[in-house]
Amino acid sequence: MQKQDCFYLGKIVKKYSFKGELLIKLDTDEPEIYENLEAIFIDLRNNLVPFFIESSQLHKSELLRVKFEDVDTEADAEALLKCDLYLPLDLLPKLEDDKFYFHEVIGFEIKDIYFGKVGVIKSINDSTAQALFEIDRDGVEILIPMNDEFIKKVDKKNKTILVETPEGLIDLYL
Repeated sequence: MQKQDCFYLGKIVKKYSFKGELLIKLDTDEPEIYENLEAIFIDLRNNLVPFFIESSQLHKSELLRVKFEDVDTEADAEALLKCDLYLPLDLLPKLEDDKFYFHEVIGFEIKDIYFGKVGVIKSINDSTAQALFEIDRDGVEILIPMNDEFIKKVDKKNKTILVETPEGLIDLYL
């Protein structure tokens, strides 16, 4: 399994018990849908390694407490701390038409109601307080906040997103 065929689910953040249980910080708004997984891929030195799950349950709502098969000691658990977790893309829940996962819209064209064709989404920056579309317009980077009020229409079939940005925002970059 390759990373490009998967989505990031979360990170192992701490040990829970001396029996090898771990706590996972899930990167999702709906942690309960990942409570009964059978297996997960753990990123070990840039290789995705499948681990089977013996048991799991939500812990304090945003963490998932997991017991992996063959991880039975504190030392076993320690070796997995801070590792990223992935699942195959086909396990992502389907979204309604106007909703999207970040990885889905890379390569989509952005059009503004007033400005017209803006450019192509090259990535999503979600390290800021508000996620940003990073758009390439003939070598010039344009950043547009991923604000529900700005996004007017997502056309997955034609790979376009129609936005309505505040007057002058796009011109700032040009």
